[in-house]
Amino acid sequence: MRRGDFLSHVAWTGAGIAYTISAQGLAVGRALGEPGAAARFVQISDSHIGFHQAANPDVTATLQSCVSAINALPEQPDFVVHTGDITHLSTPQQFDDAHAILHTLRAPLIALPGEHDVLGNDFKPYLSNFKIKGATDGGWASWDAGGVHYVVLLNVFSFETMGLIGNDQLDWLRRDLAARPPSTPIVVFTHVPLYALFPSWGWTTQDGANALALLRPFDHVTVLYGHIHQIVTHVDGNLHFASAMSTAYPQPAPGTAPKPGPLALPHDGLLHAIGYRNVQVDRGDADFQDHSLGAGA
Repeated sequence: MRRGDFLSHVAWTGAGIAYTISAQGLAVGRALGEPGAAARFVQISDSHIGFHQAANPDVTATLQSCVSAINALPEQPDFVVHTGDITHLSTPQQFDDAHAILHTLRAPLIALPGEHDVLGNDFKPYLSNFKIKGATDGGWASWDAGGVHYVVLLNVFSFETMGLIGNDQLDWLRRDLAARPPSTPIVVFTHVPLYALFPSWGWTTQDGANALALLRPFDHVTVLYGHIHQIVTHVDGNLHFASAMSTAYPQPAPGTAPKPGPLALPHDGLLHAIGYRNVQVDRGDADFQDHSLGAGA
C-alpha cells in the first residue's frame, strides 16, 4: 500500500470526554476543558520507526499522522511525551527518521527509550538524539511544572525479558522525592510497566516494587508507560497506572496468544488500535482522553 493511500484512510476524532480512574478503578467521565487544569500534555508511544512487517505497512505514516493531529489541537499541550521504542532496531537511519518527524511537533518533546532503542544496552544513540534537557548522565530526569512533579525512569536495561531500573537510579529517585511533601501530585513516565502486569511475557520491572515503595507516601501518583501497545489501567491504592496505545501496531491482550508481538489486524482494525492520548492533571487527578486513528472512533 502506498503511503498516500494509507493516510487517506485516517480520520481523527474530535473533542470528547476525559476519564478519571477513580480510587475504585472505575472510569468517571467529565468534559475536557473544565477550568482549573494544572497541567496538560500528550502521550505517544512505541512508534517503532524502521518496522517492516504486515502488522503496519507504514509506521512512519502513522507516526506522522499522530504528530499532525497533535499540532492541529486548538490548544497546544505543555509538552508531548514519547514513552519509548521510538525506533525498531536503533539504527542511525531510524533515529534520523524519527528525529525528523518528532521534531516537527509544535510542543516541546520529551522522549524516553524503549528496549528497541538501546540494543546491546547501548544508550549512546538514544542520548545523542533525544536526551532530556536537564537529565542525568544516565538519562533519567525530573522537573516541576504547573504544581506537578514529573519523573522519567529508564527501565529498559534487560532486553525483552523484563524491565530493570538499577540501584543508581533508585538512589537518585529516593533523593529526588525526599524533599517533597506527600500532597505533591507525581506523574511518572516509564517504558516497561513498573508493576507485575504479566510477568511471563516480561511485562513487569524486576525492581519496580522498590520504586513503587518510594512513591506510595504520596497522595496522588500517576504512572504512564508504553511497551504493551494497548490500554490497560490498574489502581493500587494511591498509585494509578495506565499503558498507552502504540502509534505503530497493537499486541495481543495478556495471555491471549503464545507470546507478545505484532498483531496483524484488518486495516480498519489497525487504525482503531493505534493512536495518542491527551492527559490533563487537575488537583492531582490525571484525566485521559485516548484518540485512535480509526474513523468514527
